[in-house]
Amino acid sequence: MKNLLMIPLIASLAWLGTAHAAGDAEAGKTKSAMCAACHGPDGNSVAPNFPKLAGQHPDYTVKQLKEFKSGDRTDATMNGMAMALSEQDMADIAAFYASQKAAVGTAAEDKVALGEAIYRAGNAASGVAACAACHGPTGNGNPMAKFPSLNGQHADYTTVQLKNFRTGTRANDAGSMMRGVAKGMSDAEIEAVAQYIQGLN
Repeated sequence: MKNLLMIPLIASLAWLGTAHAAGDAEAGKTKSAMCAACHGPDGNSVAPNFPKLAGQHPDYTVKQLKEFKSGDRTDATMNGMAMALSEQDMADIAAFYASQKAAVGTAAEDKVALGEAIYRAGNAASGVAACAACHGPTGNGNPMAKFPSLNGQHADYTTVQLKNFRTGTRANDAGSMMRGVAKGMSDAEIEAVAQYIQGLN
């Protein structure tokens, strides 16, 4: 219960340190050419293991790029890609992707009911908070708190990230919020939520 109460508090404070260079979407379009092979020319990746970036909040994208560059978030490909980026490059690329329209996928019908239940209400018995509390009922996220937009994200990618949070392999979440949530989730709940998110709009 204590973890559930901490989420709104952290969310309300997370915006305080928000300061960054303004991004130029047109410049970002050119700079994102190196990203297109994995994430698609408009940020709608075709491969389900690469995240969709289209429509993502720019502050969140910048945060991830900075953390890939610093090593606070690890990925063999992204750590190298981010190393060459300046803060302005990151802001420009993030602005470009934010200006693109995200393509929504289709959820597996047999997982929607459980996925929606966890997304909207969580699981009080295991201490899992509702995803909607931070990411919104339609998955649009919270840009002020740097909580990402999730709607339409590939289920495969979301599943991997939730499992990484659960094991602590990914640990760049403010206040360990995502690690705390994912720790209480079963594989079935993770897969169901990921499918629900894939079809959410």
